[in-house]
Amino acid sequence: MKNISFRQLKALLAIEASGKVVEAAKVLGLTAPAVTLQLKQAEAEAGVQLFERSAHGMRPTEAGRAVLAAARDIGERLRLLDIEIDAFKGLRRGRIAIGAVSTVRYFAEPMLAAFAEAFPDVDCDFIIDRYAETIDRLKNRTIDIALVGRPPRSLSVRATTFGEHFLVAVAAPTHPLSRRRGIAKADIAGEHFILRGAGSGIRLFFDRFIGDAAVRAGATTTEMESVEDIKRAVMADFGLAFLAAHSVAGEVQDGRLVILDVAGLPIRRQWFAISRADRVLTPVMRAFQDFLTKQGASFLPDAPLH
Repeated sequence: MKNISFRQLKALLAIEASGKVVEAAKVLGLTAPAVTLQLKQAEAEAGVQLFERSAHGMRPTEAGRAVLAAARDIGERLRLLDIEIDAFKGLRRGRIAIGAVSTVRYFAEPMLAAFAEAFPDVDCDFIIDRYAETIDRLKNRTIDIALVGRPPRSLSVRATTFGEHFLVAVAAPTHPLSRRRGIAKADIAGEHFILRGAGSGIRLFFDRFIGDAAVRAGATTTEMESVEDIKRAVMADFGLAFLAAHSVAGEVQDGRLVILDVAGLPIRRQWFAISRADRVLTPVMRAFQDFLTKQGASFLPDAPLH
């Protein structure tokens, strides 16, 4: 594969993305025969078939997927090189893609606004999703940095802490437990809980905290993906919830929710900014991590704990 060209690799990536030579040619600004020639030359260099035609278009073979993975790695390295060269020129510009778990939305706006003010020539893509999907994006290199409540075990990452958050149980003010103090875990184990889905980091900590007590008590749960939907259900006294304290700060202050005084709660956690350990930190990534280390905690809302 020593003689394969970057132009051929770009053609392969375009074919994969579109599934058709004709569509790939449009993206590349070439003719379809020219793209077909690039494919044939790449296959001749590899000595194996890289794509096969199917009813659904061009599909990469197993060998083709290996070549495409290498093509993406080469493209990513060249992108980083371009950023590094700009840094040597003294340019403070670039692009960064940041992924975050859903509870980051409660402090993301002022944090990103402050970063944009400090680095006005940096374009920032910001994606909020569940924990599992955010980690998948980091694995697939579609984001540069992830803001999460715990580093993953399935991926080698470098992690920087930038603040604390607390996990609490909440109820409607009319719920009988809202007026009790020193509630035992067993006393809430049989309550109906409205929870995030299994892919949520908060759900993982709830399952660890409640453990077998919920099974013994025959507890029931309802799953909702939106924190806002969960809060509305709890305010309607549909059940209890387990959430980040900063995500319910407004409702607690207004008297629409109550943080329960449960033994073992709140659970104290750290916020982490993580990136792949096998990636070279670009100047923009380094600038964002430094920004979080120095200023990140100042954007975290005060979390009510009782």
